[in-house]
Amino acid sequence: MLKTKIIPPAEGAYAYPLLIKQLLLSGVRYEPGREIVYADKLRYSYQVLNQRIRRLANALTAAGVKAGDTVALLDWDSHRYLECFFAVPMIGAVLHTVNIRLSPDQVLYTMNHAEDDWVLVHDDFLPLLEQIQGQLPTVKGFLRLTDDTPVNTSLPMLGEYEHLLSQASDQYDFPDFDEHSVATLFYTTGTTGAPKGVYFTHRQLVLHTLNAVGTLGVYQGQPLLRSDDVYMPITPMFHVHAWGVPYVATMMGIKQVYPGRYEPNSLVRLFRDEKVTFSHCVPTILQMILNCEEGKSARFDGWKMLLGGSALTLGIASEAAGKGMLVHAGYGMSETCPLLCLTYLRDEDLKHPIPGQLPFRIKTGTPVPMVDLKIIDGNGADVVHDGESLGEIVVRAPWLTQGYFKEPEKGAELWHNGWLHTGDMASIDAMGTVEIKDRIKDVIKTGGEWISSLELESLISEHAAVMSVAVVGIADQQWGERPMALVVCEPGHYLDRKILETHLQSFVDRGRINKWAIPKQFKFVAEIPKTSVGKINKKLIRESAAN
Repeated sequence: MLKTKIIPPAEGAYAYPLLIKQLLLSGVRYEPGREIVYADKLRYSYQVLNQRIRRLANALTAAGVKAGDTVALLDWDSHRYLECFFAVPMIGAVLHTVNIRLSPDQVLYTMNHAEDDWVLVHDDFLPLLEQIQGQLPTVKGFLRLTDDTPVNTSLPMLGEYEHLLSQASDQYDFPDFDEHSVATLFYTTGTTGAPKGVYFTHRQLVLHTLNAVGTLGVYQGQPLLRSDDVYMPITPMFHVHAWGVPYVATMMGIKQVYPGRYEPNSLVRLFRDEKVTFSHCVPTILQMILNCEEGKSARFDGWKMLLGGSALTLGIASEAAGKGMLVHAGYGMSETCPLLCLTYLRDEDLKHPIPGQLPFRIKTGTPVPMVDLKIIDGNGADVVHDGESLGEIVVRAPWLTQGYFKEPEKGAELWHNGWLHTGDMASIDAMGTVEIKDRIKDVIKTGGEWISSLELESLISEHAAVMSVAVVGIADQQWGERPMALVVCEPGHYLDRKILETHLQSFVDRGRINKWAIPKQFKFVAEIPKTSVGKINKKLIRESAAN
């Protein structure tokens, strides 16, 4: 370490800690009357939001929650979730956002691994917790969340959320404490082993929020979220804090719309009725929106959609753009809070009409400010930025998780040699644009050559009759691996192997791909398997193909 000059602060100087409570200061100043909307059930102002957060802090404290406790939350995307994002960490507790799409055994594992002390649970998830309640030794009590008339339960409830808030004071003096205190915890489900706990501190969440405020709003080529926008998340709030955008939106004081349980037709109606202008989701959810009954006849002009979690194919992007939606690509992962890269359109890119911009818009993007990103080979050496050479993405940024909860060995593997290893294979061009070619485990190795499953998916998706596609490598005695494609056909269209082979041959003729990249098998299915957060489940596809 360099020996630098440090001047002690003046007596009485305030060492301003980067705590989540500071994010609440501005929104209510700028727009106290702007709305927080919960589906078709509830709406209130930012002034009321701040009061409710303080009421919740008092209710939790009265129930016995104290600093250092872990509070589990099982709910749909709601105003309550937003309130918990603030109130729980602001009293010094840790918010565990439980993945409600996991199996009961996995939920039990994550809650016990997190050593949850208290549980806030929506009525819809009471049956899940009733199955496992006798196996949660650290839980001290349950608080109920309900949208309708409460149902009977065997869980020992301490009270109902709205009733407890109505009885609590709207005054609470949130304390200062160490900004490195853990604020949130959630579990990521990898391709192997048990779910891993990913945690973030107050400091990390504040820095991620400040960076996202600038990155999402300041660049002319990608003004995604500004003060006059209306925000609706379509990424579960249990997953990486809905990509951290609720913190950003609250700091900015913009109107926020929380849809509850995701149902494509209701999402389209909320977009229309609440005049939503910015959302984010994974490509599979976007496809559901485009293909639902309401979506088929709708126009989406003015709706800016940030896509991440998995590659955005040109086919889906073209369909969305054809309906007026403005698509942008983003990149990150659970361990990175998540923002690492975003679409960045330069002046020359913006000269093209929207269809001509799509090849740029679906690329992984440019690293956002304060992200140090590079690609390395198997020996850890830097890979040249020529747009062709491949390497693993490794990163540094001030908001990356520092390890896995209670798993130091896995954390050390994640942070090998002082860089966070993403497991993603990519190229970087001379302008600094990143293009992910595949996950390391998803690259198809055939006859000594690498084939990108993501590139094949994008090319196949360009056929008008393809609704969705997933490509994986399957064992081949001669070549080691060959591509296999699962394809969902658009309703009313016809596809077979010969049609898609002819389609891909056109890309071979143009030099886009080699002939051995054409899949050995095409399987036409009604649905492609998904993970709990809506990504294509390639592990399950490979396992099914092997059996």
